[in-house]
Amino acid sequence: MESNLKISLAIVLPVYNALEYTQRCLKYLKETISYFELPNLNIRVIIVDDGSTDGTATWIRENYPEIIICKGDGNLWWSGGVNMGIRYAKDNLKSDYILLWNNDVRPEKNYFIELNRILTLNPVNSIVLSEVYIESSSGTIISSKGGNFNPVTGKLTLIGFGLPLESYVNSNQTINWFPGMGTAIHKSVFDDIGYFDDVNFPQYKGDADFGLRAFYAGYNLVLYPSLKIWNDRDNTGYGNEGSWKEFFKSLTTTKSNNNIYRDLLFYSKYGKSIRCYGEVIKKYFMHIGGFFKWKLLGIFGMKREQKY
Repeated sequence: MESNLKISLAIVLPVYNALEYTQRCLKYLKETISYFELPNLNIRVIIVDDGSTDGTATWIRENYPEIIICKGDGNLWWSGGVNMGIRYAKDNLKSDYILLWNNDVRPEKNYFIELNRILTLNPVNSIVLSEVYIESSSGTIISSKGGNFNPVTGKLTLIGFGLPLESYVNSNQTINWFPGMGTAIHKSVFDDIGYFDDVNFPQYKGDADFGLRAFYAGYNLVLYPSLKIWNDRDNTGYGNEGSWKEFFKSLTTTKSNNNIYRDLLFYSKYGKSIRCYGEVIKKYFMHIGGFFKWKLLGIFGMKREQKY
């Protein structure tokens, strides 16, 4: 590819309430995009507002009128939200690349100058991944150096997750999926393998499912260490602390990464061995056991601390 190639990039950012996160996110994006001149990279931001009730859309229109807002009815979830943004980017903006983003991430100040350089040289059959770090007062903690799923053992991991950056040793694991943030995908990939599966994996595992479909279709998932973003995990997920009602809800709600149905669906699709289901059993043994453990300790006034 020529060095003077013009690239159109759409940043797709699904949101539901959490306006303060969106405010910080857009501030970071504006500062980072304008930090360097990017003559070859035309960037547009698409917010998919899935029925927020906290004034998100109004605030964005008043403060960032250049941002495109796509409206959902509250039932899009993550996969449906990014699909709506991707379709708008492809059909209306004719974007070359889609960059998946979250409202709880912050990019390194040279992020877009590096992304510009990488996309200019990147073959369209490669999906570009960022290194994701966790905001921590104790130092830089790795959130992801890509993802790996072993279809025989059933291990589904974010490579490097939870490790201090200075102690990380390259594991040489194959990257075959990615977390849904800081990932740039050429428009032709969606034409080839389709969009995110918003029916079977509307929230969790939507990214893993798409990554594996792309990997098995012959696409390269390439991690670039120069693309650095930080994730604020305080705005992530659905726990099982609290009442019995909330605990049982954590096993069935779409908001939870401990949704039994979605896990079984994922392993039935990608697992190549009965051993895979050992990982499912292990996961729910720890989830259920953890709930009972902290229920018991709670009697003595002890509470679980969130590590990351």
